Amino acid sequence: MSVQEQQELKKRYYSEALRYMENAKECLQRTTIEYNRYSDPKYVKMACGTAYSGVLVALDCFLTLNGMHKPTGKERKSIEYYQKNLGKLDRKMLGVLNDTYQILHLSGYYDGIQNVEVVKVGFKNANALIKKIRPNESGDTTDGKSRSGSE
Repeated sequence: MSVQEQQELKKRYYSEALRYMENAKECLQRTTIEYNRYSDPKYVKMACGTAYSGVLVALDCFLTLNGMHKPTGKERKSIEYYQKNLGKLDRKMLGVLNDTYQILHLSGYYDGIQNVEVVKVGFKNANALIKKIRPNESGDTTDGKSRSGSE
C-alpha cells in the first residue's frame, strides 16, 4: 500500500471514528449529573457502546495498516481477535484497549455504570486509541506503524 493510500485510509477511518465519538458525547449530554453520577443509565449505555464502536473502527484501520487481515467467511471479529493482533504490534496499545474494553464495553454498555469519572477515563482511552490513526500532514506513516510498544 502506497503512502498516499495509507493516508487516504487513515482519513476515512479517522473521520468515521471521530463521528462515533461525537455521537457518544451527544448521548451523554442527554442525561444530567448528580453526585458525580449520570442520572440515566440508558444514555450512558448508548454513549459507551457508541464510543467503543469508534475504537473498533480505529483498530480496524490500525491493523490493516500493519498488515493484519480481517477474519474471512462468517467469522466475527471478537475482542480476542483485536487483543491477539494488537498484542503482536503494540503492547502499550493492547493495555489501553483492555482497559477501554472493560470500561466502555463491559461496565458502560452492558452494566450501565453511572460514575462520571469512570466514563471519562473510558472516553479518554478511546480518544487515545483513535489518535493512533490520525492522518498527518506530511504523509509520514510512522504513527500508524508502532511496533515497539515503548511509546
